[in-house]
Amino acid sequence: MATALARQPVSLKLLSSGFLALWCLVAAFPILWIAVMSVKSPVDAFDDRFWNVVTGPATLANGSGVSVLGIALYLAACWGMVRLVARQMPSLIGQIPPRRRWIGWVLGAAVVTLGAALVLFVLLPTLLAVLNPLAGPLGRDVFGFTTEHYRTVWIERGFLRNFQNSMIVTCGVVLVSLTVGTLAGYGLARSGSTLAFWILIIALVFRALPHSVLVAGYLPVFINSAEILRPILGDAAPTLYGKPLAVIAVLVAINQPFTIWMLRSFFQNIPADLDEAARVDGCTHFQAFRRVIMPVMWPGVITTGLFSFLLGYNDFLVTSLLLDAQNQTMVPAIAGMFNRETTTTDQVVAVAAAVSITAPLFILVMVFQRQIVSGLTAGAVKG
Repeated sequence: MATALARQPVSLKLLSSGFLALWCLVAAFPILWIAVMSVKSPVDAFDDRFWNVVTGPATLANGSGVSVLGIALYLAACWGMVRLVARQMPSLIGQIPPRRRWIGWVLGAAVVTLGAALVLFVLLPTLLAVLNPLAGPLGRDVFGFTTEHYRTVWIERGFLRNFQNSMIVTCGVVLVSLTVGTLAGYGLARSGSTLAFWILIIALVFRALPHSVLVAGYLPVFINSAEILRPILGDAAPTLYGKPLAVIAVLVAINQPFTIWMLRSFFQNIPADLDEAARVDGCTHFQAFRRVIMPVMWPGVITTGLFSFLLGYNDFLVTSLLLDAQNQTMVPAIAGMFNRETTTTDQVVAVAAAVSITAPLFILVMVFQRQIVSGLTAGAVKG
């Protein structure tokens, strides 16, 4: 009877399938489409015929293509890497002591990123150069495929510098937000005072402020930071305007209320009896927090860290207003590429840059998918 009651009616299945198909059309298809455009010549990328964009006849005519064997090897490599990351990495990192497990996740994400780049852009092209002449019809190029635009944007256009700046800003935002958010969220979750309630309300109001208001408020401080800090640091006082540190400060101010609210909800789902048991065993308040509560909290911390990462990684307004050209992050740099009056070749290069910034997000979700799902579940259900 319970199974029959839980079974979805046909109308609900059709409705949910329709919404999923609509999402694929609206959201997923454009991402796949620009990924296809980024590996074609400009003539094929902006062709008004769908099949020409997919097959890339002009790209093939230029001597750049991929064979059926190459497609099979690339798909197999992608499937193997996803399977390895999803199934093997959590078990391998699970063998590390809990206190150092976060180091394993960081190193694991770095190894996956480096390994994927080496396999897809170095190993497989070299292997296909040897196997294609031996494979007969399967080794003949059938689809136009070129990585020229990626080489152009990353090497010639200096997009690697923008990527490094994005990592500095994003890692700074995540580190500061989680450090302050875990301590504040734990304190507010264990406090039943009226002051804690009003602190949360003020944080919520502060989070609702437009980002432009915070940028305008901080701007005079950053511009005059050298004069403000000179009594403390002397002639070595820096000007923060245009530097990543200024963006980190503003994004942390924007993100901190959210992290506090989210982490507080996770801490509230952890019974206070754990704190009391740790205190009975001789731990101080901070030792109980570090040794007992935090190991249980890792899914919630990782989930909150992901949202903090996305805020710093995808921000446009703050980074475009506060960073100079040398310290520009990826999102405003790509916007500058599209806004300039350029040729079709430059536009395809900009598309390749836009596709490039999605790769770290996919890797991040693959590496931390189990922690993200368990963290969202823990935050949604009162324990």
